[in-house]
Amino acid sequence: MPNPITVAVLGFWHVHAAEYAARARQHPDTTVVAAWDDDPRRGRAGAEEVGATYVDDLDELLARDDIDAVTVTTATTAHHDLLLRVARAGKHIFTEKLLAPTVTEAEQLIAAADQAGVALVVSLPRLYHGYTLAILEQLNAERLGRLTYSRIRLSHDGAVAGWLPERFYDPQAAVGGALSDLGCHPIYLTQLFLGASPATVSATYGSVTERQVEDQAVVALGYPDGAIGVVETGFVSRDPFSIELHGLKASLAYDGTENLLRIRSVGSDTWDSLSAPLDEEDAFGRWVRHIQDGTRADDNLARAVELTRLVVASNSSAASGATVRYSAGAR
Repeated sequence: MPNPITVAVLGFWHVHAAEYAARARQHPDTTVVAAWDDDPRRGRAGAEEVGATYVDDLDELLARDDIDAVTVTTATTAHHDLLLRVARAGKHIFTEKLLAPTVTEAEQLIAAADQAGVALVVSLPRLYHGYTLAILEQLNAERLGRLTYSRIRLSHDGAVAGWLPERFYDPQAAVGGALSDLGCHPIYLTQLFLGASPATVSATYGSVTERQVEDQAVVALGYPDGAIGVVETGFVSRDPFSIELHGLKASLAYDGTENLLRIRSVGSDTWDSLSAPLDEEDAFGRWVRHIQDGTRADDNLARAVELTRLVVASNSSAASGATVRYSAGAR
């Protein structure tokens, strides 16, 4: 693999497009050389912002030998067709979550990447943050004992402050609202801590701003062992990112505002502070290493599929107004 790895930005639909392009410029082994969008006006503006040459014809871009890889920040509903074309063109892929709107489509994309021998990584950044690593250390040491309850909240005020683009509320392009976008982070963290496969899923969605998709959501996950996981997210309040984990031996709490992690033993009124390690290598850096080493992102791809499966189940529950039985075979 040449050094640096040449990267093209595909799509400026998502607000993380410029962030991933900046990451590609900052990484010592990658550089941004081109950009494309299905909206030429948005694409030209985005290309200028990230310092890349705009290419109007996607087929032309994918046929270029001087482009090794792409970052994908299009609408989620465009992922399946687009990523299939990219994989078949032999380009490595770093994509925004969700990988695809359905599990079947996600698995088809992974199979296409495997067949083409390209590195595919989905951006699940909070898996590698220091507080996540510290929490896993406590769980692995069984400091909390058997887990009984988890609550993770992540929200921002984009829908009421006006900075989140209106296209995020288009159900045809975005698949869903707050849960399918920002809510992915507390979902995959809940799956990390409690397990990927709950027994039941019960979702309640609301639209404070009366848009076509939810601008806030709560999902309750019931696990076979009796544990409950609660996922909270939204676009209507700028709240601290927070994690609560409760077990039979202790409770753990994380406050994202102060980056403060604390633990309290059952029967004690005292919270003890815990130190968190530095963040591990981020998802983009891991993608670069997979490209260089010719390896597959097994854990990342498995988690991306299970994330999609749980989002689909949550959307089904919210639409029906009923608790749904969770199936690991649901597509």
